[in-house]
Amino acid sequence: MTKLKPKVLIVDDNEDALLAAKLLLKPHTSVIRTEKDPTIIPHALLDEVYDIIFLDMNFTQDMTSGQEGFYWLKEILKIDPSAVVILITAYGDVEMAVKAVKEGATDFVLKPWQNEKFLATFHSAARLRESRMEIAYLRSQQKQLSEDIDNKFHDIVGVSPVMQKVYSTIEKVAATDANIIILGENGTGKELVARALHRQSKRSKEVFITVDMGAISQTLFESELFGHIKGAFTDAKDNKSGRFEVASGGTLFLDEIGNLSNEFQAKLLTVLQNREVFRVGSSKAIPIDIRLICATNENIHDLVNMGKFRQDLLYRINTVEIHLAPLRDRKEDIPLLAEHFLIQYKNKYNKSSLNMQPETLKKLVSYHWPGNIRELQHSIERAIILCETDSLEPSDFLFSGSEQRREDSLRENYNLEEIEKNIIRKVLMKYEGNVTKAANALGLTRTSLYRRMEKFDL
Repeated sequence: MTKLKPKVLIVDDNEDALLAAKLLLKPHTSVIRTEKDPTIIPHALLDEVYDIIFLDMNFTQDMTSGQEGFYWLKEILKIDPSAVVILITAYGDVEMAVKAVKEGATDFVLKPWQNEKFLATFHSAARLRESRMEIAYLRSQQKQLSEDIDNKFHDIVGVSPVMQKVYSTIEKVAATDANIIILGENGTGKELVARALHRQSKRSKEVFITVDMGAISQTLFESELFGHIKGAFTDAKDNKSGRFEVASGGTLFLDEIGNLSNEFQAKLLTVLQNREVFRVGSSKAIPIDIRLICATNENIHDLVNMGKFRQDLLYRINTVEIHLAPLRDRKEDIPLLAEHFLIQYKNKYNKSSLNMQPETLKKLVSYHWPGNIRELQHSIERAIILCETDSLEPSDFLFSGSEQRREDSLRENYNLEEIEKNIIRKVLMKYEGNVTKAANALGLTRTSLYRRMEKFDL
């Protein structure tokens, strides 16, 4: 929030006191208003929001009791509960000061005042007002965040039967601490489902920590997940908490769990069984309390059958399985997703008048979408950026008719490994063997793509 000089209202029936206070405070304020008549206060507060209000306790109708000051203090706080009010009186005593603070006043000054003390009280009140406004701002942000969270399936778009099944499963298991594994191709929205599970869980007010298991190098695996102590290895210059420790109390999402080597599968299993971690270089056990959600684009059961994934670890992480269908199997959701991304990106790129032609939507629905929702999202964003008219035409999308026919021919081949091999070969050819660009286009990490290239001898 931008810090500005405070706006000040001074109400006192003594003209000399008003003038003295105004001259003293004017260099430190953006607005300063003085009033002799306290009945003006409600109107003044409707005209302007004042950060600090100096209020005399005794007006001509009641010279010594301070009752008028207490009355107007209550009226001010009714209008603006966050107002910072400093009461002024020439007849101050400790009892009245204590009562004023209990009634909601911020401070209490005596006439005649010392300028240095008066300014110190003013600056202290300004800091208090600033803090109150920041808290109010943060609360409004939190309220908006809570409203967003109340949208149970925030950013998950779809009405197809397969998605209805996913929603139903989320609602059944979210409130439990059951370990979940989310299965689906790249780009199907596995992390969105994980976040929806967290938002609807009893841990929703705690952290949600994501770890891409395919992106962590073998040498840093234990340090990243379990932490390390200072001096544990060459670059360990400080103690560091691992992801498990940071996530304690909340949810830990392990993406691409199928990429784990056998060695690290065993270490992960030990942590999950014992519910504790040891930082690298330390013999002290640190207890953890996490809700675990995993995801993979691999066929995890096939990996178990091939001996590439431990069955006991699979039992530990998949109390419940959630399957996300590829976009080609839920084509009825493509119009909804297209509209969702159209609104998102035309707002982002200030193209509010942009629309999508029916022929364009037909083309999107007929396409195979090997990259699933992520590919659709990127395609729409790219088309919106490059579009020079107010309408997205079929020609604004880069996949050609011949490419579509090749996709159709791939669909007729039901050998999944052959399909995956052909797609990877095609993307590598498109990017002239640049693995980084190909991995980005496929929605994979470079490590995952290298693994598949080795698997298919590409």
